[in-house]
Amino acid sequence: MLNEGITMADLPVHTIVFEILTRVPAKDVGRSKSVCKQWYALLSTQDFVRIHCSHSLVSSNQRVLLIDDLTCSVHPIIFQSNDYGPSSIVTFPFHHHNNDVSILSHLNGLLCVCLNHTYELLLWNPTTTAFKHLSTPDSHGFYINNLDAIGLYVDADDDYKVLHITRRSGVLGVYVYSREVDSWRNIPFITRQEYLSPHFNWSAGTFCGGTLYFTVCECWVGGTNVVICFDVNSEQFKEISFPPVPSTGMVQGVLVNVKNELHMFASTGMFEMTIDLWTLQGDY
Repeated sequence: MLNEGITMADLPVHTIVFEILTRVPAKDVGRSKSVCKQWYALLSTQDFVRIHCSHSLVSSNQRVLLIDDLTCSVHPIIFQSNDYGPSSIVTFPFHHHNNDVSILSHLNGLLCVCLNHTYELLLWNPTTTAFKHLSTPDSHGFYINNLDAIGLYVDADDDYKVLHITRRSGVLGVYVYSREVDSWRNIPFITRQEYLSPHFNWSAGTFCGGTLYFTVCECWVGGTNVVICFDVNSEQFKEISFPPVPSTGMVQGVLVNVKNELHMFASTGMFEMTIDLWTLQGDY
């Protein structure tokens, strides 16, 4: 509550933006960007996005977006009953077919999706309805399931980027899309070439602490399993050890960023599956 005689106009802009607007719903933030250029600039900074997202992590604010054959909907999560609340329908702002949109990666409310009938990649913000086609006439921005891997991240300059790893006829390509300059460029992939083989399954990238992490698992019992790390600022790749899971069945690792700590659900087995939870400490 404001003291008597003090109005909103008396408050510093920084206080309004970072103490008040970081706590309002994302749709209201979008509307607030049209107030003036100063507000637009402050509301677009990575600092604001980070603080706003931290407030959204409160359990009462958690939402899940579900896509089925015909509709896209957002549901509040009811943790007490492990259920969803009443849904709100989200309209796709781009042309699509039924059962056509796949979510590949997400970060701070921004989604990287694929249109399955054209293989095109898009960036989409379901809250603001803004979207951007990433495909180009020179064949960048097209995704093939089971061969490609996608990771969405933000670098030290607050530029949202997409890392796209492709495998085409035994040739691996690594490309980075920059939202700021709206273009793709190629970068080198410096690690073992056998990971190019279609016998390896690549997960989607999980962004945590300035690094994109991918699990790379060989598609047979006793195969090789590793974690590939991409430093988003130096744009260098490196390999770290997979958790010591049993090699008695097919292995899969699902990565999750929880409060800027990387965790992995490592599953092994075929008819009977065991799932262990691991936390990354250093490079292990």
